[in-house]
Amino acid sequence: MKNLLFLGALLAALPAAAQKKAAKPASKTTTVSAATVTRVVNALASDDMQGRGTGQPGGLKAAQFLAAEFKRIGLKPLPGKTGFEQTFTVYQGLTSPVSAIINDQTMASAQAVAISGEPTLRWTSQDAQPPAIVSIGPEPSERGKMFSYIHPTANTLVFVDTVHTKIFRQLTEYIAKGSTSPEQPKPFSTVFVLGPKPATLTYRISASSVSQPVELRNVVGMLPAKDPKRGKENVVFAGHYDHLGYLKPVSGDSIANGADDDASGTTAVVALAEYFKKRNDNARPLIFVAFAAEEVGGFGSQYFSKQLDPQQVAAMFNIEMIGKEAKFGPNTAFITGYERSDFGKLLQASLAGSKFRFEPDPYPEQNLFYRSDNATLARLGVPAHTISTDQIPTDGLYHSVDDEVETLNLANMTAVIQAIAQSASGIVSGKQTPTRIPPLTDDK
Repeated sequence: MKNLLFLGALLAALPAAAQKKAAKPASKTTTVSAATVTRVVNALASDDMQGRGTGQPGGLKAAQFLAAEFKRIGLKPLPGKTGFEQTFTVYQGLTSPVSAIINDQTMASAQAVAISGEPTLRWTSQDAQPPAIVSIGPEPSERGKMFSYIHPTANTLVFVDTVHTKIFRQLTEYIAKGSTSPEQPKPFSTVFVLGPKPATLTYRISASSVSQPVELRNVVGMLPAKDPKRGKENVVFAGHYDHLGYLKPVSGDSIANGADDDASGTTAVVALAEYFKKRNDNARPLIFVAFAAEEVGGFGSQYFSKQLDPQQVAAMFNIEMIGKEAKFGPNTAFITGYERSDFGKLLQASLAGSKFRFEPDPYPEQNLFYRSDNATLARLGVPAHTISTDQIPTDGLYHSVDDEVETLNLANMTAVIQAIAQSASGIVSGKQTPTRIPPLTDDK
């Protein structure tokens, strides 16, 4: 007891500064919680979440779960907000099967499909204001033109050469799921017909459609800047929590759980929020966001981007499908748009001494840089990149009912999240600032 009293007196006599210097901050040994990773990804990809479909009960349940996680961690709402849910409205529409008679021949259901913003579509070749007639020729370069008509701005009848039958089937499946738009659909329609345009054309076409507003929500929280001088240098960590909801049953299973796409990335956002909250040393403001509606057009990230001044976003880490090993093996991930800024090089520099490495996107033909939620901010000049490990050309579980937690490598996934946390240290501390991406108006 005397020794303890003597030691206490000695410590009390030491200068306060010396005591602080002797104490080793716990934050230096902060690691990403494997328990949090396992718990969150299992919750998001459970059958109970019903595939987290846009505008469906499972999607709302997932948003509420994530808001509770942000509260548990101790994040703050964005300035001026009282909660973590960032609500916005989209319009979901569904067009009925088409009745189409072309040159007195009734088209089979697999040969004609429509997408419409009109409650009732009735066309005949005798109409005073007929639709525009468009032909999609057999050349490969013609295929992409089909998708330019899925958001009608004028009444258009599109004939698609049978060379493109496979793409036509995919288009039909896409339209059958219904459309989602950030604005109320315009009162126009597009009707697609599989087959070449006849030299002489008569037609009678009818269909109906419904459209309704649906409230969606991003889930957004933040850690305010520790350095007031850097209060307008936001760093965003993001992933999308939505998936496809229900699909055609396979062996009795119809729930598209979306474990890798993108419960894995959303889990990373939660785990990183927990990690940086524990460290409590971020010079810059950190914004953590789980996006809605990525799968139906990226509308969640588009809305989020409009709430920020892009000049006040230093970088964006978008995390998409990190549940399996990358083609480069363990301890690797790739960064989309690697060559567009020095973001990747800075991350690698912060990993000095680590076995982990970030590689450039190995699938440039997939145009992944503009296929995820980083795209909107990237177009505005923000060094916004997606980090992924998915071997997408050979991923047979992508957008299927078999994208389950059991198919993920959770140890590798946790290692990827830990690497992201470590690699972000220079940007989070304000010691590194990625170069801006020249603002773009197209995908080139």
